[in-house]
Amino acid sequence: MTHLVAILAYDRLCMFEFGCAVELFALERPELGVDWYRHAVCAVEAGPLRGTGGVQVQAPYSLAMLRRADTIVVPGWRDASERPPQPLLNALRKAHVRGARICSICSGVFVLAHAGLLDGRRASTHWRYAQQLKQAFPKIEVDASALYVDEGSVITSAGSAAGLDMLMHLVRKDHGSAVANAVAQRLVMAPQREGGQAQFVPRPMPTRADSPMARLQAHLRAHPRNDHRVASLAQHVGMSERSLQRHFKASTGVAVMEWLVRERVALAKELLETHPDLDVEGVADLSGLGSPESLRRHFRRLGVPAPSRYRRQFA
Repeated sequence: MTHLVAILAYDRLCMFEFGCAVELFALERPELGVDWYRHAVCAVEAGPLRGTGGVQVQAPYSLAMLRRADTIVVPGWRDASERPPQPLLNALRKAHVRGARICSICSGVFVLAHAGLLDGRRASTHWRYAQQLKQAFPKIEVDASALYVDEGSVITSAGSAAGLDMLMHLVRKDHGSAVANAVAQRLVMAPQREGGQAQFVPRPMPTRADSPMARLQAHLRAHPRNDHRVASLAQHVGMSERSLQRHFKASTGVAVMEWLVRERVALAKELLETHPDLDVEGVADLSGLGSPESLRRHFRRLGVPAPSRYRRQFA
């Protein structure tokens, strides 16, 4: 039988994520010359099902279809703090036990988490939900940098557009790179994006603009090339090293040296975008990252494409 993809629909549906799954699996693609997917849009609850933007969705199938589905797609869940309906959780558990592949997009990861399908596994979600997911489900290893995480029978993706990256990954696994490339051409998108979602996360800022931590950040931004150390920074703000680390993390959410690295990477990205004649050595020097090797290492660690590729994409 042709591979059956069940796409969940529910009230207050996230239409972008839902639309990505429908676009990829519901369209017929005879030009590809492969046995393309069957699809079924399955209602999680009784209608009418409202979606973002004021639209309504009428799903022709119920959760009973999950008993037959080969792949199940969970779009972004309507409220990360709301426990999903028990019949949905039961249906997902049974589907997982019989070997179905279950995928979530963005906040849809909370549905899989409530079903207990992610305990002891790595998982991704939108960077805005990463901390909430860690706190609510400590047994999950949350990877806040990945566009998607493939754990075999369970696959999770970061926010919105990263869901399309994950769904294209499924096509590549099922039908090979040539078919995935052809689908990507039809969608006018890259077959596989490089980097992770960390490159899109806003830089942490202090909560008060007049705080000692805000003044320290201004100092670091003004002197990115200096040889900053925790000891010298603590002396700069008149604190002990331990107090500095505690106050800085409480203010921004990250340690001071990690913040400095991210700030230098952000400056390097800006230089790559705005100074096309500046070589990688110059970018590394002016941003305070020191050397091209250090620049590439931190770009890779934070999920940013290599400098040359980043410049081609964003300059």
